[in-house]
Amino acid sequence: MAEGIVELTSSKWETEVLNSKGVIMVDFWAPWCGPCRIIAPTIEELAKEYEGKIKVGKLNTDENPEIATRYGIMGIPTIMFFKDGQRVDQIVGVVPKSILKSKLDSLLSS
Repeated sequence: MAEGIVELTSSKWETEVLNSKGVIMVDFWAPWCGPCRIIAPTIEELAKEYEGKIKVGKLNTDENPEIATRYGIMGIPTIMFFKDGQRVDQIVGVVPKSILKSKLDSLLSS
């Protein structure tokens, strides 16, 4: 896992996401997913840029299918946003960095 990114698993989900304060961006991905590899460098850049302001996690949907099922993940990459343990938004597919930044800035200012 890249610096500043938490590898999420079913066993860590409650502690790292649901019981956390602040904004968390979770990338639902799988190793075989081409679009996931395309957006991965953007996720890593945002983890560095927002270090200390948000938590960034990645959840491998192949290894943790129960979490993906719980949140109705039908396509990957899905980027899900949580604030104080509550899901507040999500984006499916590859999107420009500017869209993710504006979503994070909005969540941080609300």
